[in-house]
Amino acid sequence: MNIEQAVLEKLRELPPEKQQEVLDFTDYLHQKVTPKRPLRGIKGLCADLKVDITAEDIAEARKEMWGNFPREII
Repeated sequence: MNIEQAVLEKLRELPPEKQQEVLDFTDYLHQKVTPKRPLRGIKGLCADLKVDITAEDIAEARKEMWGNFPREII
């Protein structure tokens, strides 16, 4: 008897609600072994926007964001 036959034999002995749990578990296992498509990097996501951010732009944004830090909390 191979593994597939043994699993099927055990599965048939289970009540329907437990069979559903087995099915859910096999779906979970299948998702774990299925290769996932790699995520696109931030440069790839913004490539078609034709945005050119300079170091000066970043410095200015930091100054705006952190300009009032630390402030007193009452």
